[in-house]
Amino acid sequence: MNPALLQKLFGTESRWQGPCTLIRDADAVVQTLGADSIGPSAVKNYAPRLVSGRITADVICLTPDGTALLVVQQQKISTGGGEVVKQILLVIDPARLVAVEFVDTAVLTLLGVAPPPLRPTSHAGTHVRPGH
Repeated sequence: MNPALLQKLFGTESRWQGPCTLIRDADAVVQTLGADSIGPSAVKNYAPRLVSGRITADVICLTPDGTALLVVQQQKISTGGGEVVKQILLVIDPARLVAVEFVDTAVLTLLGVAPPPLRPTSHAGTHVRPGH
Protein backbone atom coordinates (compact mmCIF):
# COMPACT_ATOMS: atom_id res chain seq x y z
CA MET A 1 0.00 0.00 0.00
CA ASN A 2 1.17 3.51 -0.73
CA PRO A 3 3.17 4.83 2.27
CA ALA A 4 1.74 8.35 1.90
CA LEU A 5 -1.81 6.96 2.06
CA LEU A 6 -0.99 4.97 5.19
CA GLN A 7 0.43 8.14 6.79
CA LYS A 8 -2.82 9.98 5.99
CA LEU A 9 -4.87 7.17 7.53
CA PHE A 10 -2.75 6.44 10.61
CA GLY A 11 -0.59 9.56 11.02
CA THR A 12 3.14 9.77 11.68
CA GLU A 13 2.94 10.26 15.46
CA SER A 14 2.74 6.55 16.34
CA ARG A 15 -0.69 6.88 17.96
CA TRP A 16 -2.88 3.83 18.48
CA GLN A 17 -6.09 3.90 16.44
CA GLY A 18 -8.75 1.44 15.52
CA PRO A 19 -10.60 -0.78 15.04
CA CYS A 20 -10.19 -1.82 11.41
CA THR A 21 -9.62 -4.85 9.21
CA LEU A 22 -6.46 -5.20 7.15
CA ILE A 23 -6.46 -7.11 3.89
CA ARG A 24 -3.09 -8.58 2.93
CA ASP A 25 -1.65 -9.34 -0.47
CA ALA A 26 -2.02 -13.11 -0.22
CA ASP A 27 -3.90 -15.97 -1.78
CA ALA A 28 -7.32 -16.04 -0.18
CA VAL A 29 -8.50 -19.28 1.35
CA VAL A 30 -11.87 -19.95 2.92
CA GLN A 31 -11.68 -22.38 5.82
CA THR A 32 -14.75 -24.00 7.35
CA LEU A 33 -14.82 -23.91 11.15
CA GLY A 34 -16.92 -27.02 11.65
CA ALA A 35 -19.32 -29.01 9.54
CA ASP A 36 -22.35 -27.87 7.55
CA SER A 37 -25.55 -29.68 8.44
CA ILE A 38 -29.13 -30.11 7.36
CA GLY A 39 -31.62 -29.58 10.13
CA PRO A 40 -35.36 -30.15 10.47
CA SER A 41 -37.45 -29.47 7.36
CA ALA A 42 -34.28 -29.59 5.26
CA VAL A 43 -33.03 -26.24 6.64
CA LYS A 44 -29.35 -25.89 5.87
CA ASN A 45 -27.09 -24.75 8.70
CA TYR A 46 -23.72 -23.51 7.54
CA ALA A 47 -20.67 -23.59 9.78
CA PRO A 48 -18.80 -20.29 10.18
CA ARG A 49 -16.24 -19.50 7.47
CA LEU A 50 -12.84 -17.96 8.08
CA VAL A 51 -11.31 -16.01 5.20
CA SER A 52 -7.52 -15.85 5.25
CA GLY A 53 -5.76 -12.66 4.29
CA ARG A 54 -8.05 -10.57 6.52
CA ILE A 55 -6.66 -9.40 9.84
CA THR A 56 -8.99 -7.85 12.38
CA ALA A 57 -7.24 -5.18 14.43
CA ASP A 58 -8.57 -3.88 17.73
CA VAL A 59 -5.93 -1.13 17.61
CA ILE A 60 -3.27 -0.29 15.03
CA CYS A 61 -0.25 1.99 14.85
CA LEU A 62 2.05 2.99 11.98
CA THR A 63 5.70 3.26 13.04
CA PRO A 64 7.22 6.75 12.59
CA ASP A 65 9.42 5.62 9.69
CA GLY A 66 6.45 3.88 7.99
CA THR A 67 8.21 0.53 7.72
CA ALA A 68 5.77 -1.46 9.87
CA LEU A 69 2.18 -1.56 11.04
CA LEU A 70 1.79 -2.67 14.64
CA VAL A 71 -1.51 -4.51 15.05
CA VAL A 72 -2.94 -5.58 18.39
CA GLN A 73 -5.72 -8.13 18.67
CA GLN A 74 -7.36 -8.49 22.08
CA GLN A 75 -8.84 -11.79 23.21
CA LYS A 76 -10.92 -12.29 26.34
CA ILE A 77 -10.17 -15.57 28.03
CA SER A 78 -12.52 -16.86 30.71
CA THR A 79 -10.82 -18.26 33.77
CA GLY A 80 -12.20 -19.65 37.00
CA GLY A 81 -11.78 -16.24 38.65
CA GLY A 82 -13.17 -14.08 35.83
CA GLU A 83 -11.84 -12.88 32.51
CA VAL A 84 -8.30 -12.13 31.41
CA VAL A 85 -7.56 -9.96 28.38
CA LYS A 86 -4.70 -11.29 26.27
CA GLN A 87 -3.10 -9.01 23.68
CA ILE A 88 -1.52 -10.43 20.54
CA LEU A 89 0.90 -8.18 18.62
CA LEU A 90 1.37 -8.54 14.87
CA VAL A 91 4.08 -6.62 13.01
CA ILE A 92 3.02 -6.26 9.38
CA ASP A 93 4.99 -5.13 6.34
CA PRO A 94 2.94 -2.28 4.79
CA ALA A 95 4.12 -3.30 1.32
CA ARG A 96 2.05 -6.51 1.68
CA LEU A 97 -1.13 -4.60 2.52
CA VAL A 98 -3.72 -3.98 -0.21
CA ALA A 99 -6.69 -2.54 1.67
CA VAL A 100 -7.93 -1.26 5.01
CA GLU A 101 -11.58 -1.67 6.01
CA PHE A 102 -13.01 0.68 8.63
CA VAL A 103 -16.23 0.27 10.64
CA ASP A 104 -17.53 3.71 9.62
CA THR A 105 -16.89 6.57 7.19
CA ALA A 106 -15.34 8.98 9.72
CA VAL A 107 -11.89 8.22 8.30
CA LEU A 108 -12.87 9.98 5.06
CA THR A 109 -12.13 13.34 6.69
CA LEU A 110 -8.47 12.27 7.02
CA LEU A 111 -8.42 11.91 3.23
CA GLY A 112 -10.09 15.29 2.68
CA VAL A 113 -13.36 13.74 1.48
CA ALA A 114 -16.79 14.47 2.92
CA PRO A 115 -18.82 11.39 3.92
CA PRO A 116 -21.52 10.45 1.39
CA PRO A 117 -25.10 11.44 2.15
CA LEU A 118 -27.19 8.82 3.88
CA ARG A 119 -29.75 7.13 1.72
CA PRO A 120 -33.22 7.70 3.11
CA THR A 121 -34.77 4.59 4.54
CA SER A 122 -38.27 3.64 3.58
CA HIS A 123 -40.75 1.27 5.06
CA ALA A 124 -43.57 -0.42 3.21
CA GLY A 125 -46.64 1.79 3.11
CA THR A 126 -45.02 4.94 4.49
CA HIS A 127 -43.62 6.51 1.31
CA VAL A 128 -45.43 7.16 -1.93
CA ARG A 129 -43.62 5.81 -4.95
CA PRO A 130 -42.89 8.32 -7.72
CA GLY A 131 -45.54 8.34 -10.43
CA HIS A 132 -48.32 6.98 -8.18
